[in-house]
Amino acid sequence: MNNLNRFLESTLLKPTMTGSEVALLVREAIEEQFVGICVPPFWLKQVRRDLGDENVQLVTVIGFPLGYTDTATKVFETKEAIRQGADELDLVWSQTAFHSGMNWPKVEIAQVAKICHEEGRILKVIIETAYLTEQQIIEACTICEDAGADFVKTSTGYAPDGAQVDHIRLMRETLSSSVGIKASGGIKTLDSALELIQAGADRIGTSSAKALMDSWRNTV
Repeated sequence: MNNLNRFLESTLLKPTMTGSEVALLVREAIEEQFVGICVPPFWLKQVRRDLGDENVQLVTVIGFPLGYTDTATKVFETKEAIRQGADELDLVWSQTAFHSGMNWPKVEIAQVAKICHEEGRILKVIIETAYLTEQQIIEACTICEDAGADFVKTSTGYAPDGAQVDHIRLMRETLSSSVGIKASGGIKTLDSALELIQAGADRIGTSSAKALMDSWRNTV
């Protein structure tokens, strides 16, 4: 592999994050040419300005981290994030509706996907695999694809477990080739990142992107 950087989304979503940490995230993303950086909506305007014309996707989160907010709120968040410059939106789906056996997650994702695609944006849906059985992961992936998601993402990073190789393989077997997979949650080492990519992940969302690149350079 000669382009690990183009798999990596450098992520900073911790409650205590500071402006200096955001500035460092942007600087490293530009230096390393990561595929994207993921920040909370609060920082979108500044990061959009700081990235300028760099070939780095600006990613933010919607309904984060539990997906509890109602659809109207998620729709508003989506429109506002796009207005402020987001290229890609990571939507926490309605876990409570899915676990209640409701069809609403598909309806909600379809509404957000329509907004994103009309504006030429990418939608990733976070299904939080830590709380799903294998059969539920299959069902979740099918719902996301049918509703128009561009990617299905494993985790918010706030669940007990993050990305698992077996889950990525199962997701890849379930989803068509036109739908990407973003592995996220607890990816701290180069070996784990490479395992997830080999299993089928198209993106790696991690707060350790710079460290992964440093490790990767030491192996080539």
